[in-house]
Amino acid sequence: MSARPTEHFKPSTPQARKKTAAKWLPYLYQSVWRWHFYAGIIFAPFLIILAFSGSMYLFKPQIEGYLYKDMLTVREVGSAAMPYTDLIEKTVRAYPGTSISSITLTDNLESTIKLSASRNGTATTMYADPYTGNITGMLNSDKTFSAFFKKMHSQLLLKGTWANRLVELSACWAVILTVTGLYLWWPRNKAAIWGTILPRLGKRGSRTFWRDIHAVPAFWLSLCMLVLIASGLPWSGVLGGQIDRLANATNTNYPPFALSFLAKPESVTVAKDIADDVPWAVENVPVPVSASGGYLPLNVNEIASIADKQSVRKPYTISMPQGETGVYTISTAHERPGRDATLHVDLYSGAVLTDVRYGDYGIMAKVISLGIALHEGRLFGVVNQMLGLLTCMGVILIAISSYFMWRKRKPDGKLGAPEKPKDKRFTIGVLGIMLIFGILMPLVGLSILVILILDLLVIQRIRPLKQWFSA
Repeated sequence: MSARPTEHFKPSTPQARKKTAAKWLPYLYQSVWRWHFYAGIIFAPFLIILAFSGSMYLFKPQIEGYLYKDMLTVREVGSAAMPYTDLIEKTVRAYPGTSISSITLTDNLESTIKLSASRNGTATTMYADPYTGNITGMLNSDKTFSAFFKKMHSQLLLKGTWANRLVELSACWAVILTVTGLYLWWPRNKAAIWGTILPRLGKRGSRTFWRDIHAVPAFWLSLCMLVLIASGLPWSGVLGGQIDRLANATNTNYPPFALSFLAKPESVTVAKDIADDVPWAVENVPVPVSASGGYLPLNVNEIASIADKQSVRKPYTISMPQGETGVYTISTAHERPGRDATLHVDLYSGAVLTDVRYGDYGIMAKVISLGIALHEGRLFGVVNQMLGLLTCMGVILIAISSYFMWRKRKPDGKLGAPEKPKDKRFTIGVLGIMLIFGILMPLVGLSILVILILDLLVIQRIRPLKQWFSA
């Protein structure tokens, strides 16, 4: 085979590459913009709800401290606290039909003791004066301030698994909105500072003004938004389960097994099923069983002494054993993740059967634990809360400004979506990138398939819908 004549070979020059890029960049921009537009139209309302509920939950300690002040603080500090066992017995006698499931102990002398209970089948949170044993107040556990906003944040105040999946889907699409938004924002020439990193506030009411109010804060807050979303995903139903399985499969969660006295338990019961205040990293640690050898069961006072001897830092929660072979669980998802602890204690002998601390976590569990603390606003105090609040308020501003941007450009009788690029290769190429996101985030992948099916089988076949969705 003869070589190609050199005179026919045209080497690529910087000028030629620049000219080629100038041709295809508008098509790529148009295709990315369409995905960003549709994702924003669909999920912006949900992101506003998540940002609002998250901003309220960030300040749970301060708000509940004010709302429930009379319940959470004692009227007078006594000379000595009542034994915990006596306090529990007094509560059960005073309130027939009450069963205590856990007790939370604190080192604050002015704080009441929190009791998680069931009263005639209703989950109840009770607060007891540690010096007198009197109940200072009680709340329906499902109707507290934090429970309300947690339910709004995790399932939009709706019932059923599907609501939680919708929240997860919205959070995952928020990642895509942020990434595609950064691409759309990225300056393609030597643009001025105004409209790039600072908004043009002098153009009030114009499309340019709303574009800047949307894009500039989104740029500055993009890293915070991605971190906030990523740190919340370990709780999600689908992706969270995959993260947990990956951590366990790679031994980057908790150690292969942190048992002091027994072999790995065969129980299918895991820590989150039988205990309160369990750190994320050990929620799925199998629970061992107590070995009854004719001993009398230990009481809560003795378990508290074991917790103190094992240097578990307060506040911590002691969850009661369930059944004759159940175990006491000492746990704390501490405001400082480095003090996390989960211990399972034999009901009869007091042997510590499982002891997992933050130092035992694998690298993934450590990172996720820090991320969760950051997400909840407790990693570095008020500064953390204010940073979270700024990010949440930014998300709301970005979502609201996008609505005004859309209204400014929307033609009458049409949705106002960006036009499809004339070169279909870019549509297919960007779809391929979106499917990669779909592989990484399964609910996104499923939603993309639903969108494609609806487009092919419904929108493209019904003329009024096709015209409405066209640019």
